Amino acid sequence: MNTPENLLYTNDHEWILVEGNTGTIGITDFAQSQLGDIVFVDIDPSLSEVTSGGNFGTIEAVKTISELYSPCSGKVVAVNEALSSGAEVINSDPYGEGWLIKIELTNSDELKELLTPAAYKELTGE
Repeated sequence: MNTPENLLYTNDHEWILVEGNTGTIGITDFAQSQLGDIVFVDIDPSLSEVTSGGNFGTIEAVKTISELYSPCSGKVVAVNEALSSGAEVINSDPYGEGWLIKIELTNSDELKELLTPAAYKELTGE
């Protein structure tokens, strides 16, 4: 599995890339491999805020639907609208074009609660 060293991770297999006060959120390579062929992502386009650990949508694969949870609290500044017509990009590029939402962090202390790449690899048995 691919576990980039510049990200932080959740126990629920989401990742966050922090650049300044902005966090880009997606699901991990491990998660997409467990889900299989992803066919649909449901994130309310009018979503304005997320809370740490709070649900912000669902991701649907051929045989299952999984909840999406935010690693941190923040104001939603972008939803990846390209996923509405091509959610399968998450399978091929979960850390790039397959990002889900971008937030403006409202409590950067929450980042301390997330997993380092080493801790995430331990969680997934890598």
